[in-house]
Amino acid sequence: MKNISPKTIGLLLTYMIIILSCKDKLKSEYINQKDTVFISANVIPDEHFLGDVACKKCHEDQFKSWEGSHHDKAMQTISDSTVLANFNTTFKSQGVLSKFFKKDGDYYVNTEGPDGKNHDYKIEYTFGITPLQQYIVKFPDGHYQCLRTAWDSEKNKWFDLYPDFKVVHSEWLHWSRGGLNWNNMCSDCHSTNVRENYNETTHSYDTKFAIINVNCEACHGPGKNHVADVSRLGDAYKNSGKMKMTLDTSPKELVDQCARCHMRREQISGNYNFEGTMLDHYYPQLITEGIYHPDGQILDEDYVYGSFVQSKMYHNDVTCTNCHDAHSLELKFKGNNLCAQCHVPEDYDTPKHHFHSQNSEGSQCINCHMTGKYYMGNDFRRDHSFRIPRPDLSLKYNVPNACTQCHQDKSDDWAWENFKIQYGVPDYTHFSELLAPGLTGAENGMTALQTLAKDTIYPEIARASAVRAMSNYLTSESIDALLSFLNDESSLVKGASIDVLSEINTTDYVNYFLPLLKDSKRSVRVKAFFAISALDALQIPAEYKGVYHSVKSEFEAYLNINADFVGGRIKRANHFLKKGDLQKAIQGYESALAIDNINNNVRINLANLYYTNQQYTEAENAFKMIIEQEPEYGPTYYSYALLLAELNRTEDAIENIKKAIRYMPQNIRCYYNLSLLYDKMNNFKEAEKALVNGLKIDHRNESLLYTLAYLYSKNKDIEKAKNIASRLLEINPQNTQYINFYKQLGNTDL
Repeated sequence: MKNISPKTIGLLLTYMIIILSCKDKLKSEYINQKDTVFISANVIPDEHFLGDVACKKCHEDQFKSWEGSHHDKAMQTISDSTVLANFNTTFKSQGVLSKFFKKDGDYYVNTEGPDGKNHDYKIEYTFGITPLQQYIVKFPDGHYQCLRTAWDSEKNKWFDLYPDFKVVHSEWLHWSRGGLNWNNMCSDCHSTNVRENYNETTHSYDTKFAIINVNCEACHGPGKNHVADVSRLGDAYKNSGKMKMTLDTSPKELVDQCARCHMRREQISGNYNFEGTMLDHYYPQLITEGIYHPDGQILDEDYVYGSFVQSKMYHNDVTCTNCHDAHSLELKFKGNNLCAQCHVPEDYDTPKHHFHSQNSEGSQCINCHMTGKYYMGNDFRRDHSFRIPRPDLSLKYNVPNACTQCHQDKSDDWAWENFKIQYGVPDYTHFSELLAPGLTGAENGMTALQTLAKDTIYPEIARASAVRAMSNYLTSESIDALLSFLNDESSLVKGASIDVLSEINTTDYVNYFLPLLKDSKRSVRVKAFFAISALDALQIPAEYKGVYHSVKSEFEAYLNINADFVGGRIKRANHFLKKGDLQKAIQGYESALAIDNINNNVRINLANLYYTNQQYTEAENAFKMIIEQEPEYGPTYYSYALLLAELNRTEDAIENIKKAIRYMPQNIRCYYNLSLLYDKMNNFKEAEKALVNGLKIDHRNESLLYTLAYLYSKNKDIEKAKNIASRLLEINPQNTQYINFYKQLGNTDL
């Protein structure tokens, strides 16, 4: 039986960014295991949330600021007073015609449904106010879906959230399916005390909340005990610490508490109940390709936290409320006066610093240090990493910079030359100079990542992201470094290290993971439990048995809360895969396809599992289906070729490897395997050609060089074999396999 490669398992583990919600299933109490305290994930009863009217009695000024804010209007029952849109019109996008109308006092849309046909749908809720308002429809089995067509409340018109993106009705991203499902994608942050109440067996919801919007208690915690204490103690009342986000909250703690909803993240706990810290309930999205640019600038939506914690401002104890009013959410000052709270205007708000005319767009601090991007069609959001523009990094790594984003008629070369004239060459090292090489696969990538990960002067999220990126450079040296990071003071770094090491298909590191079952942060404990999935309870050393069962409950709650996501089901499947239960792993992947049947990232890995389990017919059918749906997706042809090679259908395998190369010509493994297939057919010339073509892409690739040397040796071309063996020893002089091979060729000069 064959093993799925560590890289494949890694792709499975990181495939879906799991967005979060709450659940009321876990009933664990405080459990003490020596020095570890397991906080509960108990559900807070709805009656503990008294509503904003109760808060208003004592906090009238704060209530006035909050009333009408984005938090106040985060979600509302639909009515004539809450609807902003025109419901007497039609809108067409991507070939879909939507008709908006009222009937018997209710609001409706006639639009394409999950079957590809138009139906009438009744609107139940509004979502947000500016710059857009969305509308929510109730579906069977407790599902609530957000329309893809939204109302631009500034331009007063309907628009498509994804106008350039054609979505087929059967796709997960269709408004009627998972991508725009309110229960798991939106509810947790738009209402107060949400319990998702998902039933995996029936794929249904019974989602509940205490209060429909983001009211006072969504941030400060349930008010019942607070009001009772104030009523009982009167003027003698003192804050006991029960209430969150108060004037006593430290800057970084406040950022973490706001982060719960302003962060792209994975949910760890079964419920958010205001106990513990952020990392007891969530683990943030790290800086990875596709989500961020390689230097950490925003690319996809990151909800601010992941950017802000990169900044010097965060590390100097600037917090959210230094710039934003805590209740109205508005900025505290206009223009550069906001930054002038800390930065002396005479030094910074002057042409001597910004080199633009005073009071021009170019003179505004945010336009150079907080560039932004439109999300959801019309929502412009600024990058909160507060970075100095670096045109030199744009030239090296193709990342954006503020200069050419504004001066669109100019080049990055122009920007860099002017930057040097105005500011000189930077005399500091920003973490992005170390992260970008690692994320882009530069020649010094691994060295840069290790330097970044080890140096605590850099932001935690940058260090953890460097560790996560080390999965692309796994060697004995990098694995030793990863093992050392399991003892890092940063829980983010520890979590990232566990994630990478747990992708490696081995039990060699179990003894390193076991102590982390006692870690103070639930997110670290849960990740450690996944990492030791291969062990059963009987194999756990006595000193960890008690804590093992406690963390097992936390891990199961984590799987349950994420079971309505494809990624959550994949996680469970991979848990069984690590345990060696291939059949349950297959069932897990089949379950993932059940909620997203055209997800070919899932299907290709399921096909590989079928292949591993010698279910060759099922594997081949899966590969053929992927090719039919995505005929230009190279990885399918590659994996299908490996299956065909296993079945001794060598010519078919060669044809599919060639197609893989056509669609992903930079993939070295394709050339390597193509050479092996030709060699199997005794076609030396084509085998040699495949390796040579691969070496044109990566002339130092040791696998290709060794295989080519072996091929020459096998075909009695000893001199060529010797030359390549010499090159291998220049690259890796300590490799015993290369040394022995070199000697076998008749060399005696070592």
